[in-house]
Amino acid sequence: MDSPQVAQLFRQLFRHRPRGCLQNLRQRSLDVSGSHGVCAVAGQSRSYASRPRASKDRGMKLNESRWQQRNNILPNDRTAEFAQYPQLSMRDLKARTERPQKCKMLTRDFIDDSLYNPSYGYFSKQAVIFSPGEPFDFNSMRDELEFNSILGQRYTEFEDMLDDRDGDNPTRQLWHTPTELFRPYYGEAIARYLVSNYRLHTYPYDDLLIFEMGAGRGTLMLNILDYIREVDPQVYARTKFNIIEISPSLAKMQKHHLLSTAESRGHADKVDIINKSIFDWKQYVPSPCFFLAMEVFDNFAHDAIRYDVSTEEPLQGHVLIDADNDFYEFYLHQLDPVAARFFRIRHAATGGKYPKPYPTNPLLRYLSTKVPFAPNLSDPEFIPTRLMQFFDVLEKYFPGHRLISSDFDSLPQAIKGLNAPVVQTRYKRTTVPVTTPLVHQGYFDILFPTDFAITEAIYRAITGKLTRVMSHGDFMKRWAYVEDTQTRSGENPLLSHYSNASMLVTV
Repeated sequence: MDSPQVAQLFRQLFRHRPRGCLQNLRQRSLDVSGSHGVCAVAGQSRSYASRPRASKDRGMKLNESRWQQRNNILPNDRTAEFAQYPQLSMRDLKARTERPQKCKMLTRDFIDDSLYNPSYGYFSKQAVIFSPGEPFDFNSMRDELEFNSILGQRYTEFEDMLDDRDGDNPTRQLWHTPTELFRPYYGEAIARYLVSNYRLHTYPYDDLLIFEMGAGRGTLMLNILDYIREVDPQVYARTKFNIIEISPSLAKMQKHHLLSTAESRGHADKVDIINKSIFDWKQYVPSPCFFLAMEVFDNFAHDAIRYDVSTEEPLQGHVLIDADNDFYEFYLHQLDPVAARFFRIRHAATGGKYPKPYPTNPLLRYLSTKVPFAPNLSDPEFIPTRLMQFFDVLEKYFPGHRLISSDFDSLPQAIKGLNAPVVQTRYKRTTVPVTTPLVHQGYFDILFPTDFAITEAIYRAITGKLTRVMSHGDFMKRWAYVEDTQTRSGENPLLSHYSNASMLVTV
């Protein structure tokens, strides 16, 4: 188990019996270890690979299977259920109001459902965005230590306010963004970039058309519009801001924020909030535009891939959910069209040079299979197939776009694997990390690091556009007034707090 907190957490979650949870739960210890899944009884977690020709099974022990990695001791075989249960697609899952049982799905569809299902997804029902209240006065602070102390106090005050308003909620999921922490300076830096590039490339022939995906509370939108209105009224008169928001609750919050705050008055006719997934977008936008994707790549669903260590053949991850709502991992030789296309594009875009989760030297691979109890499959690699599909949308429907994106290039406490995510939840105001993405749907944040070298190559291959990758700090040094966020000691939280983030922009 990851920790006693996790067991207590799940007992708490299931005691409330949210819709779609196991209805006849027994009080028992739950296993959240390894890469095999949460909600499996201790000792029953397992991982599988697809079965090749029967002749290759000769000489194997009766309790072994070539569906299965050889790193579990006497595991129970669930291949019968896997063959019997129906395969659910993302479209099937999106229509569900209760968590599915007795079915199977691709790992990326399981993650997508966990995060974005309209009825029980993490961002649809659980996540609350932290607002620190009044902007921080960085110049009056002694150093970053004092900033962190004040930030912690405001976190406590914010959650106390939520408890007073909504009642105590030990499983409240609270998270923050740089937009909120560094308001309005972060948004002003983005606005300077937009105005400068708009005037350089398309003014006065086209309007300043902005699209933002994953806008949270709408704070970045307000900060950008406030800055443009104050600094460049001519550009403001030609500005149109569109928010594409998958979460109905966040879309509602954005509209409320737009109309209720004093600094936003006068922006209503500039903004259109579109409550839909970017992957359902069908409207062709031929005009030049800027597309903002700030801290959204990390929550795009990934496919789980393992490789046959001896042949380097990729196998695609599937998730089986049984009648008891327990999760099991299966890996099949046959890739679905989306994953197969990702491999083709990545190989062509990078010239075949990209990290792999196994030794590339044939001798080292051979020796690794001879270690006692060595697995027959590699560690997992998580490939950003949904990010590839996002680039497809930009190329098809926004041919004149210029992308501005920011995200984490590395993450501490990630689970085992290449490009592996951090999977975590909050319980009684404490962050609880676990070691698998196969978790109770809707209660966990699943966020991935972005390999910007691979991402840039794939984006260029799909869109044909030129790009530039830079660190978050370098971007802010160029476009922010960094003196606004500098403490008396000379330390600057705007630059240091996101040192593990990078930005990809279209040039």
